[in-house]
Amino acid sequence: QVQLVESGGGLVQPGGSLRLSCAASGTISTINRMGWYRQAPGKQRELVAIIRSGDTTDYADSVKGRFTISRDNAKNTVSLQMNSLKPEDTAVYYCIAYRLGNVYWGQGTQVTVSS
Repeated sequence: QVQLVESGGGLVQPGGSLRLSCAASGTISTINRMGWYRQAPGKQRELVAIIRSGDTTDYADSVKGRFTISRDNAKNTVSLQMNSLKPEDTAVYYCIAYRLGNVYWGQGTQVTVSS
């Protein structure tokens, strides 16, 4: 089992920045991918960014150039640096981990971009 705990959400003005972190615990030695999804009110959950074991990354087109995903294997954390935030980035952000064919989700953290 893998447990994921997110932190760093909050309220920020348009154009501002936030950094989300996700701490993984449990049986983490064979996690091969971690990432972030988000779900806005009334919308489907969507992929934001993924980072793989070799540190290759993928991003949703809507966040490319503004968001950066990184991973600290020593601390078992994955982070999402979000810059130039827009109101449409408002959502609950979920950390996700893939291990041996299973998918694990965090509880989510709210990000609100509003003036």
